[in-house]
Amino acid sequence: METIKERANHIIRKLKVNRKHIKPLSAGWKGASFVLAAATLILVIMQANYLLGARGFIEFAVGTVISIVVVLIISGLLAIIVHGIKQIPSRYLWLFFSSFILLFICFMGPMEVSSIFVLLVIAVLSLWGAILYKLVTGSYKHAKRSKKLTAIVLSVTTTAAIGIGGYWVVNDGDEGIRGVTLQELKTSARYTNHVLNNPAEEGPYPVKTLTYGSENSYRKEFNRSDSLTTKTVDGSAYVEKWSSLRTKTVGFGPDAMPVNGLVWYPEGEGPFPLVIIAHGNHMMTDYSDPGYDYLGELLASRGYIFVSIDENFLNVSPYDDMFVVSALEKENPARGLLMLEHIKAWKEWNSSSSNPFYHKVDMGQIALIGHSRGAEAITIAAAFNKLSTHPDNGNIKFDYNFHIRSLISIAGTDQQYRPSGKLMPLQNVNYLALHGAQDMDVNTFRGSSQYNRISFTDKEDFMKASVYIYGANHGQFNRVWSRGDGLGTANQLFNLKQLMARDEQETIAKVFITSFLDATLKNKHEYTEVFKDIGYAKEWLPDTMYISNYDDSQTTLIASFNEDIDLQSTTIPGGRLIGDNLQEWKEEKVKMKFGEDQHSAVRLGWDRSKQSKAASYSVVMPDEGLDVGDNSSVVFSMADYSERKNMSYEEGLIDLTVKVEDKNGNQASLPLSHISKLIPSIEGKLLKRPFANFGQTKEPVFQNFSFQFNDFKQVNPRFNPQQVRTVGFEFDKTEKGTVLINNIGIRK
Repeated sequence: METIKERANHIIRKLKVNRKHIKPLSAGWKGASFVLAAATLILVIMQANYLLGARGFIEFAVGTVISIVVVLIISGLLAIIVHGIKQIPSRYLWLFFSSFILLFICFMGPMEVSSIFVLLVIAVLSLWGAILYKLVTGSYKHAKRSKKLTAIVLSVTTTAAIGIGGYWVVNDGDEGIRGVTLQELKTSARYTNHVLNNPAEEGPYPVKTLTYGSENSYRKEFNRSDSLTTKTVDGSAYVEKWSSLRTKTVGFGPDAMPVNGLVWYPEGEGPFPLVIIAHGNHMMTDYSDPGYDYLGELLASRGYIFVSIDENFLNVSPYDDMFVVSALEKENPARGLLMLEHIKAWKEWNSSSSNPFYHKVDMGQIALIGHSRGAEAITIAAAFNKLSTHPDNGNIKFDYNFHIRSLISIAGTDQQYRPSGKLMPLQNVNYLALHGAQDMDVNTFRGSSQYNRISFTDKEDFMKASVYIYGANHGQFNRVWSRGDGLGTANQLFNLKQLMARDEQETIAKVFITSFLDATLKNKHEYTEVFKDIGYAKEWLPDTMYISNYDDSQTTLIASFNEDIDLQSTTIPGGRLIGDNLQEWKEEKVKMKFGEDQHSAVRLGWDRSKQSKAASYSVVMPDEGLDVGDNSSVVFSMADYSERKNMSYEEGLIDLTVKVEDKNGNQASLPLSHISKLIPSIEGKLLKRPFANFGQTKEPVFQNFSFQFNDFKQVNPRFNPQQVRTVGFEFDKTEKGTVLINNIGIRK
């Protein structure tokens, strides 16, 4: 048996042999190393003196030495890795980098997650392949027992890892955590006493269909024998990098964009409101416009002309874009322009006695619906509609001025196009934004940004609303699009099992879209209640979590928190904001998943364990008062900003007290739960475990509240709404929490 001394001598001899293979530094490299090290050290000491010199010599020295040591350790590890790579065969490195790029394309999700996942796949497969090959070829035949055992353990481990990983890839994930549902949240008897017909049910009109399109369309369905004919549109000034391959595929260039549409319409005299929907940026040759047939059938049966337009030729096409080397750019304005050109065609048909739609279209009642990028297109169309020239090119003249009354955004994008470098402004138009918490494409609530930029100046009735939906994704609003929102195999990174069924998501779209159109185009104002309080729709909707917001032109804002840096000033001059015993009190831009939004709110935090008296926040009206009638309401929007998870109703949703006081000191109070408790910020964990908590999984979404002054008067008959002096919030029912509040106002 080898003695300890013999073993030590063997190791020393081996080290001496290995040293022969280590190339010593030449004189030039020695000089380079010395000068670089000396200069770096001098500069580091100078910078350390600036950063740490004021703390005294000991802390200066300790901080400097620790910093240098940490950097040396990190750089040493990097040097070892680089040295190891130098030992790897070039052919494998070539394959490694090729596999990494190709697999990254296959699993293209959040960059960091995709990179980690692909590296793990490459590492496991490479190790498994190396060991298996050596076992099969007999490389371990004469190896030591310990080496053979290690190889067997590694082969079993990597085989198991491949099996488990393969199951993970093909599995849809888990159910997720669903908290308080609509049925649990909205329990008041007033919902059952308020009778509304289900807007998702078919209406009385028989439904007919047809198509229209420009001559010699690239799709035959738009040039049938009974199809209506339209003129092409020159959109060459609206797009960039339209490739010759794209022209070859579709048969036209940007100067001859077709005006193609699928139509569902009611059989009857009319005139009927016109509703046009635009799809988003799907694959160019996988046509998206037929995917809204479920809306077309429903709305036509209820007395609307519904058109799903073809903008597929503006969509992404890996082949025609030469795999993004020459991708189509800045096409969003073209999407909006095409919508206006479709309305223009309908205006001509409505006034032509030879057309089947002669006098059947109510051109005073027009709504635009957009999905994904199409949702941004509708805002562009609405803005261009009121302009005489293109905002980025005065040489392009506009003359539209259609009566576009309502816009509906489905999982919409925002700010991809900024006219004259500005955010898209809109005034005096009805607006609805629907968005899913599990949207894997537009995975932050972009529609809420446009919601907050819409303002009302006319005396005419306008409203805006938003609904955020747990379990809804991006694609299931369109029947052509898949259940996953990623690109092909990339969907296997996402937790698809937590999604609601497609028919449930379609039901949600039917309920809210029909209610909104009935309220804004047909003057069925009873359906406005659905957006003021979503509880009125609870019997029609799938029972999941919803957060809804609402505002209208009949609301006078007292505090919107956008005007200045004074924490005590109100939007209306002469008012005051007062806070007492608050742990947090600040006004700030609302922080969404990807940076700050443009609208502001006040952040209020409290902790009753640290205060003997409950925290409060009050709005004092101007001395001259406001125009408040008996049927007026105090309204506000609120979001839970606490560190809470999706939770059930019993697990401590925030409740508080809403107080009012008149000029004579008469007070009345109601709990927030008189309307409903505050829903926690919905967590939309998009990825499967163990990546589920990667990145931002939630963002503040505002829930609107409306307290009628008559309800306060029932609490205290002496309270006089016409002389309301103060509206306040007392944080006395939940031990600890943080909320955001904005748009406090009085609604007539």
